[in-house]
Amino acid sequence: MSVHRKIQTKRVTTNTLLAMKEVGEKISMLTAYDYSLAKIVDAAGVDVILVGDSASNVMAGHETTLPITLDQMIYHASSVVKAVKRALVVVDLPFGSYQGDSKKALSSAVQIMKESGGHAIKMEGGKEIKDSIERVLSAGVPVMGHLGLTPQSIYKFGTYAVRAKKRDEAEQLLKDAKMLEKTGCFGIVLEKIPAELGKKVAELVSIPVIGIGGGGHVDGQVLVLHDMLGITVDFSPRFLRRYLNLFEDIKGAVGSYIEDVKSGDFPNEKEQY
Repeated sequence: MSVHRKIQTKRVTTNTLLAMKEVGEKISMLTAYDYSLAKIVDAAGVDVILVGDSASNVMAGHETTLPITLDQMIYHASSVVKAVKRALVVVDLPFGSYQGDSKKALSSAVQIMKESGGHAIKMEGGKEIKDSIERVLSAGVPVMGHLGLTPQSIYKFGTYAVRAKKRDEAEQLLKDAKMLEKTGCFGIVLEKIPAELGKKVAELVSIPVIGIGGGGHVDGQVLVLHDMLGITVDFSPRFLRRYLNLFEDIKGAVGSYIEDVKSGDFPNEKEQY
């Protein structure tokens, strides 16, 4: 039985993640969008914090990730960066800030890095955004790729169903993964694909592969923080494990507060000046 060595570091970098893959240490990744929760997540020891465009859903209440703007992503990312002392902070480039225009991609990435202090950016797609990835990398900005289910393309696919179940799409995903590695991406997120395909990708490339519904044979896992804490309750994909039920816990606490205020129990004598 092999024993995996744990990488010790004061600050996680892209090189740290590569070293973790090499020794077989799984990479933990969670989203965060604000200072207070990012501080908790970082203190717990997570390796990577993703300032995801999922903020569009969980923070702003939009149906998709498409409405969130570059300025809004910078606001969320700068809040997170202020709280983080150890984790690598990766920031999503939002829809419309890089697709089809490599100059705009570079401008968007540089703006995020300069104004938020984030450590890297993430972009959805394969061969169709290769030019944008290359231009961003040419400026020295680290890029994480994202394949499989790409939520920014939801209206193109028309469904959030599992991707790459058919042979031709699976083969293209493998080609795209290899392209992302060759182009210079430091890692890849694989979303909602068959577990066996996730395993193939992780074995095919030398860079870390992080799954969200990508099976257990990839190099690490990512979940949306509000989902795994049970703050959101109307989203229950197979890949989600809820570690708390904060919706009910917080609702109960608020209910108790309301009751105490209305009964006159709060504040008591010790809670006054």
